[in-house]
Amino acid sequence: MQEVLGNLKGIRNSVIEELRTLYDFKLSSGQLVTAELALKLADITEFINREVSVYITRSGQVISVCVGSNEAVELPPLEGRRGSSRLSGIRCVHTHPSGAPALSGVDISALKANRFDCMVAIGVTEPDYTQSTVGFGMIVGLDENEQYLVENYGPLTMAEAENIYFPNLVSTVERILEKQTNGASLAQAQERAILVGMEYNGSMSVLGWSLEDSVEELKQLADTAGAVVINRFLQRRPKPDPAFFIGKGKVQELALYVQQENIDLCIFDDELTPAQQRNIEQAMGIRVLDRTALILDIFAQRAHTNEGKLQVELAQLQYMLPRIMGKGLSLSRLGGGIGTRGPGETKLEVDRRRIRDRIAYIKDCIAKVKSVRTLHRQGRNKAQVPTISLVGYTNAGKSTLLNTLTNSDIYAQDQLFATLDPTTRQLDLPDKQQAILTDTVGFIQRLPHQLVAAFQSTLEEVVEADVLLHVIDVSHELYKEQSNAVYQVLKEIGAENKTIITVYNKIDKLPEGSGLAERLDKEENAVCISAKSRINLDQLLRVIAENLKLKSVEEYFLIPYSDSDKVSRLHELGTVLEQDYLAEGTKLKVRLDAEQLGEFEKYLSKGEEN
Repeated sequence: MQEVLGNLKGIRNSVIEELRTLYDFKLSSGQLVTAELALKLADITEFINREVSVYITRSGQVISVCVGSNEAVELPPLEGRRGSSRLSGIRCVHTHPSGAPALSGVDISALKANRFDCMVAIGVTEPDYTQSTVGFGMIVGLDENEQYLVENYGPLTMAEAENIYFPNLVSTVERILEKQTNGASLAQAQERAILVGMEYNGSMSVLGWSLEDSVEELKQLADTAGAVVINRFLQRRPKPDPAFFIGKGKVQELALYVQQENIDLCIFDDELTPAQQRNIEQAMGIRVLDRTALILDIFAQRAHTNEGKLQVELAQLQYMLPRIMGKGLSLSRLGGGIGTRGPGETKLEVDRRRIRDRIAYIKDCIAKVKSVRTLHRQGRNKAQVPTISLVGYTNAGKSTLLNTLTNSDIYAQDQLFATLDPTTRQLDLPDKQQAILTDTVGFIQRLPHQLVAAFQSTLEEVVEADVLLHVIDVSHELYKEQSNAVYQVLKEIGAENKTIITVYNKIDKLPEGSGLAERLDKEENAVCISAKSRINLDQLLRVIAENLKLKSVEEYFLIPYSDSDKVSRLHELGTVLEQDYLAEGTKLKVRLDAEQLGEFEKYLSKGEEN
């Protein structure tokens, strides 16, 4: 007969028989705890007002039942301990008659001492024990003193706890412990990832991309971020599932695959809602990222200047703020917890307030940087120094082109978002004129709105530029779709009506005899080049110079003394090259923007007049 351990004094035989029936419970291998078992434990606890605990193996078998007092339960010893990088293979599920689902200090100590797979606490509520909530804690790694770190989760409803896919959480923890006990750096270890893409209501066709092409680009982003992509999963649905995005059945299917292949990370090719992210993490038991979070992570790696770091942090905080509740079971942070009732909710509000305060501070810092940038721009405008901005899809070759045209050595690699911080260099043109050439951040399809908003001050360089060089990787099979994505971002920032020179780059990679470069070269204001092989760069410089001549003119003006305010206006808008005082008024030779000529058209004069 299976024995009930612990403090049985004063307990009726009928209750002891009820406790023995707990041995008959069999959980599926994927469940943390079932609502049926949790309700049974809560029912007995409410009746006897004592803590009850059970040990459950990874196969879901109850192997021990123990009764304690109304404040604690003495746990029976474990047998068959494993190595230092492995957990015990046993989870402890116990009740709290006080109703609090949060783990006590004693619970956490027992969790560490026994290396339980996890410690589950059921806070039994009165008078309706069916409304009891669940909290649990897990070992998530070692600190610098090689002491176990614990992370707490909850409170969860019984239904939420039942939906957690437990094996993946355990395997993730054991991989972390194995890396740490073997001296491997978690920061340097590459994460094994799977990619998930879904098409719904023709969402891809609207953008001109196929689902397969979009997920392939997601793979390049994951590679850039440092993950190892193990597999990709594609799905087509009429519309996203509001709770699980790809549907609960598909999530459960992926959870089994994740367990079999030791996957650390799941990346979605769409932006998930905080609730969807939390639900998927609970069901799969691993960290879940969406496309926006992945791009933000890459930007965080690439930002080096103070302004770039501020802008990336602002975008990350704006993305994170609504997702504080959605951290789920990612195990991405060691230590701490996601909040419990009372103090937990207070801490949550403190975190939100701190994030809002930090957002306000960063916006203030960016505003100051923006004011400095505006002063520099006004100085260039007054000196009539033309400005040119490089725009284009990420990895189109903008940085390589800037290096080649200006003999610079800024970082340029064949990878997505290789450069993030804007770079400005002086460009010498064939007509002896000088211009300012600026390399800006690369664009991408579905560029996160948080980034567009955060990088507004940087993207103003594009809006204020005299000419845009739209660099296109013509060797890419989706160069037309990439070009459309760039125009979409330009429209979003209000720069779609600027003078644009289309630069078809990487023509040296085109198949011989394709004739594509010849056809594209006939387009208006378009040049086919190879920045790396220095092909047709002279032609590009001539086209830039021609466009800048159309932007700037040198004219003589005769301003009557009665309109002396116009003299000040010309000094403000243009560069005064000559100035003389005649009987009729003030005569000036001024270089200014062609678009501003109309304001002074009636004062135009001939140069030889005196």
